[in-house]
Amino acid sequence: MSDIKLFRFSKEGATALSARTALVERELHDLMEKHMQCFLGIRFVAHEFSTGKVHRGRIDSLGLDENNCPVILEYKRHVNENVINQGLYYLDWLMDHQADFKLLVLERYGQDMADAIEWQGTRVLCVAGDFTKFDEHAVAQIGRNIELIRYKYFGDDLLMLEWLNPVQSSIEPVGTGKQTIEATGKNPQSGACPESPDKNTGCLTSQLATMPDGQRTLYDELYRFVTSLGDDVNSKELRRYIAFARLKNFACLAPMKGWFKLWLHLAPDSVPLEEGFSRDVSKTGHWGTGDIEINLRTLADFDKVKPLLERAYLES
Repeated sequence: MSDIKLFRFSKEGATALSARTALVERELHDLMEKHMQCFLGIRFVAHEFSTGKVHRGRIDSLGLDENNCPVILEYKRHVNENVINQGLYYLDWLMDHQADFKLLVLERYGQDMADAIEWQGTRVLCVAGDFTKFDEHAVAQIGRNIELIRYKYFGDDLLMLEWLNPVQSSIEPVGTGKQTIEATGKNPQSGACPESPDKNTGCLTSQLATMPDGQRTLYDELYRFVTSLGDDVNSKELRRYIAFARLKNFACLAPMKGWFKLWLHLAPDSVPLEEGFSRDVSKTGHWGTGDIEINLRTLADFDKVKPLLERAYLES
């Protein structure tokens, strides 16, 4: 159960803000859809989408996240034991009806966005006032992309979102060259190797074992540093890059031939730029998300980027 407390303080003293859940589920539903991109980095796609006469379901919200992965959102005002079962049902339905979702994206965002959908990262977000220990255990055992987010209202204009189970679906440090792939949370229906930025070398899964020693070491050091920033760091391998996120991306990494490109979610005017090392790409097309692009070639480069990575994490 949630034990988060929020206080308002001044020179005169401090008072506790009482926490509450939404009066009705529609209140939460409408708020999340109105501010979905700000809260979660997800673009709104559809409201209360019907799964048809055969499946007879209604998905609360459909969205497309910043990595172009489909997202199913289910809301519950308080604690509800059916939210995970519903999420699983809709997840299987969506993977069997990809054309329906693609058409929705096409109509709202155009052909380019519809063609860029990353199906391997399809996930369910369950947003509820609370979850039981049995909910969290069940999701961990299921091994599907189901994420639990606890919400609370404080006062009239404060909303707290707490991510309970960051899903690690990434490639771990390779060490001696034998890579370990963490399968937890990975969509079992997508076993194909994703497309890489460098079409001649294959995806990161296959690239790591054949990378030069220096590049593998650089990856290992970066991965360990980023995942040590907090227990809420989630990492996900996509077709063109790895995304490191909390509720939203804070860094993205793409392997090149012998080096890496790194994108950080930082305001360009807050970072001193260095020619050949960092640049502002806020108005330039690029892989990944984030407005600062870093060329990461050596461990010395990595030492320089550590404070920026930490800032991006803290500000995300």
